[in-house]
Amino acid sequence: MKKNILITGSTDGIGKLTALKLATEGHSLFLHGRNPKKLEATIAELRKETNNKFIYGAVADFSDLQSVRKMAKRTNLELSKLDVLINNAGVFKSSKLVNEDGLDLRLTVNYLAPYLLTRELLPVINKAAAPRIINLSSAAQAPVSLAAIESTTKIGVQEGYAQSKLALTMWSFDFAKKQKDIDIIAVNPGSLLNTKMVKEAYGNHWSSADKGALILYDLAVSDEFDGVTGAYFDNDKGNPRGDFGKAHADAYNATKIEHLINTTDELLTRLGF
Repeated sequence: MKKNILITGSTDGIGKLTALKLATEGHSLFLHGRNPKKLEATIAELRKETNNKFIYGAVADFSDLQSVRKMAKRTNLELSKLDVLINNAGVFKSSKLVNEDGLDLRLTVNYLAPYLLTRELLPVINKAAAPRIINLSSAAQAPVSLAAIESTTKIGVQEGYAQSKLALTMWSFDFAKKQKDIDIIAVNPGSLLNTKMVKEAYGNHWSSADKGALILYDLAVSDEFDGVTGAYFDNDKGNPRGDFGKAHADAYNATKIEHLINTTDELLTRLGF
C-alpha cells in the first residue's frame, strides 16, 4: 500500500537516499530542506530518476522554531493523512553554537525541532491507519543538561550533539507510552556513515550511507515492524543490518524523562509554542 511519508533533512545524506528508495516504490513523499533551491533540485532529480511525480517539498530552518511551526501548519493543511514521519534532520558542526533565541543549536535542531514538529503534526498523523514515527538517534548519547536546554548554561559542540540525541531518544520512549496508536522507534542508523555531516565533523567514515538509508526504509514501511514501538534500533550491532538494543541508561529512567519533558514543555510555552 502506498503511503504519505515526510522525511526531514532529505536534500542529502541518508535522508535523500531513503527518499530515493521510497520514491522508487511509488510512495507519496514530502521532503524537507533548509535551502529552497537545493530542495527544488532534489525534488526534480528524484522525480526524474524514479518517474514518481508525487514528490513535494517543504522549506524550514530547524534552528528557528517559528519556521518549524509554519511548516507543520502548511503540512496539516496540505495532507489528508501522514502515514510515516522520519525525523532525520540534524546538525553537528556549525559556525554557530546558539540560535537567534540563544538556545543551543544542536539541541534545537536535533531535539526541540522534531519534538515541536511531531506535536504539531499529530492531527494528520492520527488520521493514518497505522502511523509510524522514526526518530534519528545516534551511538553518541550523553546525559542531558536541563540547564543547557533552557540556555542558562553553554555546552560544546560534541556535548550538544550527544545530549540532543539522548534527549530525542528519551522523548521517543515517553511519546510511545502516551501515543498508543502510533508506532515510534528511535534508531542509531550507524556510526560514521559516509555523509556530509560525518565528513565535516570527522573527515572519515566507517560505513556507506546506504547502510543508514536501508534501515530507515525498513523501519518506515516494512511489515516486519508493525506494532513495534518504544524501542531503540542499533544499526551498529550487525552487518549489513543491526538489531534492537539498549540506548543510554537515562532513556529508561522515568524520573529523568519526566524532568526532561516538563522542562521542554515549559520552555516551548515560554517561547510561545
